[in-house]
Amino acid sequence: MKVANRQKNRAKRQKRVRAKVFGTAEKPRLNVFRSSRSLYVQLIDDSAGKTLASIHGKEIDVKKLDVKDNKGKVASAFLAGKMIAEKAKKLDISKAIFDRGGYKYHGRVAAVADGARDGGLEF
Repeated sequence: MKVANRQKNRAKRQKRVRAKVFGTAEKPRLNVFRSSRSLYVQLIDDSAGKTLASIHGKEIDVKKLDVKDNKGKVASAFLAGKMIAEKAKKLDISKAIFDRGGYKYHGRVAAVADGARDGGLEF
């Protein structure tokens, strides 16, 4: 599969998911974007058009924290989920809607969801 086709297919999936997923201030959208090098996680209030909290993969130090059985990029994704859950608690947010961003629900994307659940965020 060529890169252009892969990007078009992801854009189609993302558009399909975003048509059904909408975040509010009480229940924001937990968006995941993954690049080949890093990961970005955001809590977004779509009704106001604002980002409430965000995490970048560079902010995470995997060596100092508990990542269960995960290694490498999956471990940093798990920690990103935990950290976004902590930021959500500070904002008095306990529930969110998970937006996988057109990616398949496995690997780093699933690790973000697991980390957020482990941190106390409900989907």
